[in-house]
Amino acid sequence: MQAIIISRPGGPEVLELSTVETPKPQRGEVLVRIIATAINRADVMQREGKYPPPPDASQNIPGLEFAGEVAEVGEFAGWNVGDRVFGLTSGGSYAQYTAVHGRTLSRIPEHLDYEQAAALPEACITAYDAMITQGKLSAGEYLLINGITSGVGTIALQIANAIGAQVIGTSRSAAKIPRIEELGSLQTIITADGKFSEKVMSASKGNGVDVVLELIGGNYVQEDILCTKIKGRIIVVGLLAGRKTEVSLATILSKRLHIIGTTLRARPLEEKIQAALLFQTHVVPLICGGKIKPVIDKVFELSEAAEAHRFMGSNDSFGKIVLKIRL
Repeated sequence: MQAIIISRPGGPEVLELSTVETPKPQRGEVLVRIIATAINRADVMQREGKYPPPPDASQNIPGLEFAGEVAEVGEFAGWNVGDRVFGLTSGGSYAQYTAVHGRTLSRIPEHLDYEQAAALPEACITAYDAMITQGKLSAGEYLLINGITSGVGTIALQIANAIGAQVIGTSRSAAKIPRIEELGSLQTIITADGKFSEKVMSASKGNGVDVVLELIGGNYVQEDILCTKIKGRIIVVGLLAGRKTEVSLATILSKRLHIIGTTLRARPLEEKIQAALLFQTHVVPLICGGKIKPVIDKVFELSEAAEAHRFMGSNDSFGKIVLKIRL
């Protein structure tokens, strides 16, 4: 099969289209013919040598999500050849085929094409798992999303709106604000200087927020601490602004805050299956009902993966960047 491999750690130019062995589905697994995949920050970090994949994942083919058709079914997998499916993988979706456990797959809603479907699994599962499963966000609560115009941010807004939460979103780009406001109800804050806690307090009527979906990291975490309510929950998902920061432990103690770090990729299979089942049960119906829509900025051919990575590196994208596979 054809796949994009990381020939060595480095810039986008190290992504090369190569011929590699097609995986074989094992017991409980499904071989999926991938028709579209999407780019994530984790792919960029892996390419740079900063985020090694887990041992059970492809070591040199990036890619964490996909949409396609079942091509072959392993023993007891529970799917049929030709079924339209989408889901997550620990790596290897920049390719024509991937083998994944059958219980991590979901059926693509009929109204979505493959490119639209490929833009949803990582963002939807990450956002729901962080905000709802771990952050316990509920109707009427205030949610702060840092990095609101990212792939996860655009979906998180839609999920939060669907359950009745009140959203405040930050972005470093004023030009992107009109686009995010078209997706749902929220208050927006520009964070060109990385400071936003006072504006968030004002937007939340002086009360602070109940939950923070932290997609930026770095010094944003201290700002989160300053504008979170007593017993608030801060869920750290991304580290775009850095892996280290200084925080006020006294404020964490006095507010009795919960700060949770999370990642999906390195979890054991049983936890990934559980996250996929929650996605099927609670999120896919919202997609079918039109309450969650994929947000795609640009679509590239698989052979243009390096160009797609350059576009992500520019930080000009809004929503997801998709790779279509038509080799």
